[in-house]
Amino acid sequence: MSTQPSAWPEAVRDESTLEGLLSRPSGADVEFLGGLRGDVVVLGAGGKMGPSLARRLRQAADAAGVPRRVIAVSRFSSPDAKESLEAAGVETVSCDLLEPSAVDALPDAPNVLFLAGVKFGASADPALTWALNTVVPANVARRYAGSRTVVFSTGNVYPLVDPDTGGCTEQDPVGPVGEYAQSCLGRERIFEHHSRTRGTPCLLFRLFYAVDLRYGTLVDVARRVHDGRPLDLTVPCFNAIWQGDALSYAIRALGLCESPPRPLVVTGEHVLPVREVAMHFGRRFGREAGFAGEEGRLALLGNARECHRLLGWPEVGTDRLVEWVAQWIVSGGRSLGKPTGFEKADGRF
Repeated sequence: MSTQPSAWPEAVRDESTLEGLLSRPSGADVEFLGGLRGDVVVLGAGGKMGPSLARRLRQAADAAGVPRRVIAVSRFSSPDAKESLEAAGVETVSCDLLEPSAVDALPDAPNVLFLAGVKFGASADPALTWALNTVVPANVARRYAGSRTVVFSTGNVYPLVDPDTGGCTEQDPVGPVGEYAQSCLGRERIFEHHSRTRGTPCLLFRLFYAVDLRYGTLVDVARRVHDGRPLDLTVPCFNAIWQGDALSYAIRALGLCESPPRPLVVTGEHVLPVREVAMHFGRRFGREAGFAGEEGRLALLGNARECHRLLGWPEVGTDRLVEWVAQWIVSGGRSLGKPTGFEKADGRF
């Protein structure tokens, strides 16, 4: 399956094309699935990244010509999401992961991708945030003890740093700011405990801001410029990665799982200055970018050199992603209405 640069469009015109690109496996994905033993379960498959990940797995396994069940697990509050996955050949299971008995009844699988969690609205209901980000992991870690598990985490487990450092790496100490970030570290610690006591091979997938054109850091900046709203400079820089690349890394991270868990910082190639990116979008949209507040000195940033060393460079570079975002907004592309909040230094989401 070709994934050479010529295979990427100059612009993404509609959601069908967008979903197709997100779900299309790379050659490396196909090769990896061809050598992976056993079925794959995707937990929390009804969120922003889960459906594309499940379809990507299904397509990669089919392209590799290997019999492989791909099982998507979610509450599936939207019947359309469930039906869409089933139409793509993905098995679905409706499950409330907060219920231990329901989790215990899930199908066996030696490969687990754990995406369940909450961010948006975390400050409004911190008790539920902690339950979803720590109790659910405890249920899952017990049920899938011994299964290779990629645990979707977040760069928010790190402290804010000076952009001159290049961002946090796997060797840097964690330092979560705010209850949401603390609960995400709690999620990691639960899986770490089960990994150490039960030998479950895990990888902590510390993702810094996936972008799929309908949401993401670049989208936040571009829409504010397009709408004539000033950008807060409290946090002066940010990271971004094409969501398709993040999904590819997550699939192949199954081959990197260890006990005790291995952390992996996942993001794009560059640290992106808010002011510089905003001014670029301003030129692209034919309007002046506005700014508010004093430019800060610290930002939440990751350095993904280890990810790129182990799994390769992102296939969609920053320049292409920026242009896709601009084209999407100019053409009236839909927004999910879920800003990342990357500009917040207090950790309240």
